[in-house]
Amino acid sequence: MSKRAVLEVIALDVEDAVAAQAGGADRLELVTEMAADGLTPAPATVAAVRAAVDIDLRVMLRPADGFAAGGPEDVERLVRVARELRDAGADQFVLGFLAPDGAVDLAAVESVVGALDGCAWTFHRAIDRAADRDALRKQLADLPGLDTYLTAGAAAGVDEGLPTLVAEAGRRGEPGYDQTVLVGGGLRLKHVRPLRNAGIDAFHIGGAARPSGWEGPVSEAAVLEWRRALDGE
Repeated sequence: MSKRAVLEVIALDVEDAVAAQAGGADRLELVTEMAADGLTPAPATVAAVRAAVDIDLRVMLRPADGFAAGGPEDVERLVRVARELRDAGADQFVLGFLAPDGAVDLAAVESVVGALDGCAWTFHRAIDRAADRDALRKQLADLPGLDTYLTAGAAAGVDEGLPTLVAEAGRRGEPGYDQTVLVGGGLRLKHVRPLRNAGIDAFHIGGAARPSGWEGPVSEAAVLEWRRALDGE
């Protein structure tokens, strides 16, 4: 447990971003509309957050609830949005699209990634809804910029997915398994030790950083509690 763990916190606005950085977050995932599990924020929000904090910022590219990219026009619109967000200062992203059969929507992912100009990006929890996690990873393995999978190991959350997360962490070095495993989705403090013992060193929290729920802001104290837990204090 010698390597410092990465702590990523979901932020909706500047207030959240400032509190998360003050509490010890290493990175933000910037979204809007958590009632839909996080959609693409406005370019103005990206610019404001980028001006307010200096930690890494990953911006969600997700047009609607669910994991479908939509038709060709929807994908073209998302490509335009990605470019607008780049112009607003975004240089890291979060995305992931599935076809109706649960396979990765490779055409949509490739189209959007093509607009990112090599920026680093996370494939998000769509992997937890995929028909075949291993096949998805191997199909995406060579896409430029992909350095992280945000996953709970199972659609239901970390409680159910913990064995999968530990098993996948042990496959580093295999084709499709070189990316960082960023654990999020029902993540609780009790999960930290077994995950750290498995060699996992990246953690993602949303509701856990908000004692008063999604209607309230990120709590610096709550983030600090996680920071200390990850640091073994």
